Amino acid sequence: MKRIDSAKNQKVKGWKKLHTKKDRTKTNTFLIEGEHLVEEALKVKGTVKEILVKDESAIPADLDMSIPCYVLSEDAFSAVTETETPQQIAAVCHLPHEKPDELKRLLLIDAVQDPGNLGTMIRTADAAGIDAVVLGEGTADPYNGKTLRSAQGSHFHIPILKRPLEAFVDDLKARGVAIYGTALQNGAAYQSVKPEEAFALIVGNEGAGVNNDLLQKTDLNLYVPLYGQAESLNVAVAAAILLYHLRG
Repeated sequence: MKRIDSAKNQKVKGWKKLHTKKDRTKTNTFLIEGEHLVEEALKVKGTVKEILVKDESAIPADLDMSIPCYVLSEDAFSAVTETETPQQIAAVCHLPHEKPDELKRLLLIDAVQDPGNLGTMIRTADAAGIDAVVLGEGTADPYNGKTLRSAQGSHFHIPILKRPLEAFVDDLKARGVAIYGTALQNGAAYQSVKPEEAFALIVGNEGAGVNNDLLQKTDLNLYVPLYGQAESLNVAVAAAILLYHLRG
């Protein structure tokens, strides 16, 4: 166990840089904050690189002693963490290696830009037993702090892949996977389709929706009927309704 008192310490400066996508990519690591996220990360062997705590009492009782642990002063800990009222513990984790095994149920995300929406959809896909979340170009960084907090640990439960969606959809179609887009135009109410053994659901950008080139490749485009006066549903809410319906 090592103690760091200065916010200007080189380790502290390096951890702080993990709030940027550039340094996450460069170091192949990301930072998580809070007891729950650290607890979920520790369940996956080899994920946690370093533990950072503000007080020794925050060190997990069953922590693997091979994981370096640092006790930071309040100033140093505040310099590292992103939240306004940080909890007592944070961790540096290795970015996961992709494991694209035989995937039958997938959520494809096309250019969703809000980190909170992305995190909520990752969490929902995890809860619904989806095999993987696939992120297309223009989508928010899945390891953004807000995305991580919104997903509540689901990053450690479900594969998150980055792929050019058009080519990925072509591969899925060749395997006989049903492809569903989300769109009002030329779409069908989601209740009109039955659950599928293998499917991919594509959801799109908060304002523009799913790219038209992708919609041309789907078997059917679905929508959630609106019975009140709201203009539309939040993309994460719509994704939740559709995923649960399609998996049955």
